[in-house]
Amino acid sequence: MIMKDCTVKIDMNSQPTILYFGNDWSAENRTSSHHIARRLIKHYRVIYVECPGLRAPKGNARDIKKIFSKLSKSMGRPRPIDERSYVYTLFQIPFHRFALIRKLNRWLIVRSLRSLCRKLKIQQPILWFVLPHLAMVLGRLDESFAVYYCTDDYSSMPGVNRDMIQEMDHQMTEKCDVVFCSAQPLVDSKKMFADKVHLSRHGVDFDHFHQVQSASLVIAKDVASLKHPVIGFFGLMENWVDLGMVRYAAQKRPDWTFLMIGRLAVEHNPCQGLANVHFIGSRPYEVLPSYAKVFDAAVIPCVTNELIYNFNPLKLREYLAMGKPIVSTAYPEVEVFKDIVEIAHSKEEFVEKIEHALKTDNPEKMRMRIDSVRDWSWDHRFEDVISTVNKYFEKKQGSQ
Repeated sequence: MIMKDCTVKIDMNSQPTILYFGNDWSAENRTSSHHIARRLIKHYRVIYVECPGLRAPKGNARDIKKIFSKLSKSMGRPRPIDERSYVYTLFQIPFHRFALIRKLNRWLIVRSLRSLCRKLKIQQPILWFVLPHLAMVLGRLDESFAVYYCTDDYSSMPGVNRDMIQEMDHQMTEKCDVVFCSAQPLVDSKKMFADKVHLSRHGVDFDHFHQVQSASLVIAKDVASLKHPVIGFFGLMENWVDLGMVRYAAQKRPDWTFLMIGRLAVEHNPCQGLANVHFIGSRPYEVLPSYAKVFDAAVIPCVTNELIYNFNPLKLREYLAMGKPIVSTAYPEVEVFKDIVEIAHSKEEFVEKIEHALKTDNPEKMRMRIDSVRDWSWDHRFEDVISTVNKYFEKKQGSQ
């Protein structure tokens, strides 16, 4: 299929096209979906298919804007990424809680993808999914191979139809030729398919985040004057982020500054009005290190639920690459780094762990954190994934 012994010396004209089904190509957060896709695009012809969301839109201004944006993009031609790869936007009618709408959406999606394949002269593509709700296209595009890269317990996400998403995830796991999971609990949940399910923990854009340690990197102007110590967080703030815990810590330690970077996606913010908690919105991925450089410690404060039990946040490895002290709430995948990450099991312990991390940090601990992810780059992760895909692809080709 692709890369023999993980080398990249292939004739593109002889390789199948990859239809890669992911979230928005230009999304606010750079996810594992983007990191893997960007590396595939370097070596193969990839059509990056922007998929509809898992949840029904809420009807707020942001969701309405996204609906019209996707409608506009889906009416247009595929947008070029380079000379051979494209971004294509699927559109669905957003009221998929109705059975008739779901049926119509399935027809529209399969029809549009078949039309796309005809226009771009794609035959027997490889299908690569990072979302479960496109399971309906499996077996309907004359694909040669299918990959499912599962990064969350999607059925536990807020605002989704749990039973429907669980069924889609099961179909995807059952029908795809090889399955990757980013956390051990996700692997365990798919044990009935153990012969093709593989643990593939996230990588890290090491050089990008490690530049925090460079003396030449200047702290972003809009946070440079914040009072220290600065306790930092970056990422989407959905209801799985425990802002109540942040509020508790901020009230207990009014001399600490909490810097929260990312889109605030909750209706009620318990930290509203606290002078030492600063929500500054999203910042481009490219400049995140210049903001994170101001952190004295980085935190991952999460609620305890099924979604968090199964997740493996990219920011954990990004914080480690920066060398910053880290305090996280408990979940299975953080235990991999329990010797270098402070793990809190309550809001009281969250404050205690931050205080301990600030007081006991030293150059040796910083070096250990950085070294722990030095070899976890996305390039290394990509090579491991492609090596596994090759084995299954060649096995399938040999049996035909």
